[in-house]
Amino acid sequence: MSYANIEIKIIQWAEARKIIPNSTPEVQLLKAVSEMGELADATLKKDREGINYCALQDLNLVDCMEVAYDQIKNRRGTLLPSGVFQKEAT
Repeated sequence: MSYANIEIKIIQWAEARKIIPNSTPEVQLLKAVSEMGELADATLKKDREGINYCALQDLNLVDCMEVAYDQIKNRRGTLLPSGVFQKEAT
């Protein structure tokens, strides 16, 4: 899969869950900081699949994005205008 293909899939996923229209750059920055915590945890546990700072780990960026997308692609729900992510009932 190419970078452009996985990028489109991630954007479509975010739009379908109303993350694009209902979020803000500030909220997404806080989410990124949260992801940094997960990155630190994965690093400490030597979980290569969970590590996304590819260049330092000699990993392919597209491969990392595919792993991340595979982890989120089946998550269902919608980001409400209030900023709360409401999960779909299963």
